[in-house]
Amino acid sequence: MKWEGQRQSDNVEDRRSEGGGGIRLGGGRGIGLGTIVIALLAGWIFGINPLTVLGILGGGGSALEPPSSQAPAQRPPANDEMATFVSTVLADTEDVWGAVMKTGGAAYREPKLVLFRGAVGTACGTGQSAMGPFYCPGDQKVYLDLGFFETLRSRMGAPGDFAQAYVVAHEVGHHVQNLLGITGKVDGMRGRVSEQQMNALSVRVELQADCFAGVWAYHSQKGKGWLERGDLEEAMNAAAQIGDDTLQRKTQGTVVPETFTHGSSAQRQNWFRRGLESGGVQQCNTFDTRTL
Repeated sequence: MKWEGQRQSDNVEDRRSEGGGGIRLGGGRGIGLGTIVIALLAGWIFGINPLTVLGILGGGGSALEPPSSQAPAQRPPANDEMATFVSTVLADTEDVWGAVMKTGGAAYREPKLVLFRGAVGTACGTGQSAMGPFYCPGDQKVYLDLGFFETLRSRMGAPGDFAQAYVVAHEVGHHVQNLLGITGKVDGMRGRVSEQQMNALSVRVELQADCFAGVWAYHSQKGKGWLERGDLEEAMNAAAQIGDDTLQRKTQGTVVPETFTHGSSAQRQNWFRRGLESGGVQQCNTFDTRTL
């Protein structure tokens, strides 16, 4: 991926020097270590937003506390190659989605991307590195510990810069869903449907974010031609390695489809490819199809 020398985004906040606090539910209710472990495992293994899991397991539908006041965020150092890469990918998502949404008659609100280590305060609660990358609709920010890319490479078998770009594009895809009102509609179903039905909705949300990542890749390549031999295979491999069936098989030896929250490896690859080959947002309607 020929990303060097391209425009970098001004929307990257470097909070890696800050310490994080503990996780608490609104109203001062504490969460036991066991609950936190469940949430972190759900995030790392299955891709569920652990901040949402903590809210559910905490009971009572309590919202997570917003972050306390923070010092002004810094820009990443100019000599930080990985931060520069992420800033470059984010800038391209801004260009692509700005143009795509303008064509559809809407304005694109650019998200912030927050780099952190350990823990970080968000409008969705306290995020932890073990959760992996996540998007918080409450503050419209993507949160990323760059150490996740090493995990992606060495522990999940998905190396390569375009695999990393796919991860960023997937999280930005969640931001696009939020802007389109999809996130709010799905969250509004929580508590009104069964856990299994909610899991099924979650799968459709995540597959759509994969498709949106493919839409970005289509327009990005068309505009810049910066992909090299093997790049697309890196992204397809990453999509396969984080499929629910693959992760379940690796971690527990059995596959339980009714617990899927992101979709199978084949589904994730299929929807990423669908966006990549079409470049059309309208091709990413995972909610109006019977077969995923």
